[in-house]
Amino acid sequence: MTKTKIEWTDATWNPVTGCSKISTGCAHCYAEAMARRLRAMGVGKYANGFEPTLHEGALGEPLGWGRPRSIFVCSMADLFHDGVPFGFIDRVMATVRLTPRHRYQILTKRARRMALYFSGREVPGNVWLGVTVEAPSEAGRIDWLRQIPAGVRFLSCEPLVEDPGPLDLTGIDWVIVGGESGSRARPMRPEWVRGLLAQADGRGIAFFFKQWGAWGPDGVRRGKKRNGMALDGKIIQATPGPAARGLGGIGRQGLAAPKGLAHWDGQPGGDDG
Repeated sequence: MTKTKIEWTDATWNPVTGCSKISTGCAHCYAEAMARRLRAMGVGKYANGFEPTLHEGALGEPLGWGRPRSIFVCSMADLFHDGVPFGFIDRVMATVRLTPRHRYQILTKRARRMALYFSGREVPGNVWLGVTVEAPSEAGRIDWLRQIPAGVRFLSCEPLVEDPGPLDLTGIDWVIVGGESGSRARPMRPEWVRGLLAQADGRGIAFFFKQWGAWGPDGVRRGKKRNGMALDGKIIQATPGPAARGLGGIGRQGLAAPKGLAHWDGQPGGDDG
């Protein structure tokens, strides 16, 4: 198991590594930078750097993870990249079906290919499917996602690099929002985040504000931990619960403490980011 600092999941599983740029959110890809660093360190799994690579030896990893957990699938890749054959994705899904105790979160920028894959296959009941919408030009991915009968459908608006404007959130159960990190990060404006929050609240959709990233809400560049995760003085990190088609959708009520905040009372604290 690979533990992770990603706030909205418990662990990552990478039967595929590597990807290629497809839209504006890919410009400063964290996974690409990390893959190059790991290759330089001599980590065998990243011998190909960020070239899409299948790892058959990793397919069975979740079978040995006894405690139920949320698992982000392919945090270092895109499972629906053209370089990943449908036959290999079938093998990933076979592991998913053998481990119903786990919840698998699959996020893609290749929404059309994901919809094509599931057009002839059933989505496992323990799978949440999501698409990245980092700018209004990518809102069409939501339409492809909506075609797939997943128990939970979610959006990752991270890194949010443009005002997304009004979005059709019909059939969406969760919206994650976050700013960009790194030396070349682009700023995220508070009104963009508030706009998405208002749209999610209007439909009773769980909203998860992950972080400001390298630029604070005041437009000042500083460390992401200093910028924190508070939106207008509040930590808003809801995750889907029992209301969303049997599996998720609690909005902002009944919110559990975010990972890493042991005594969370709904108010920001420290420099967690």
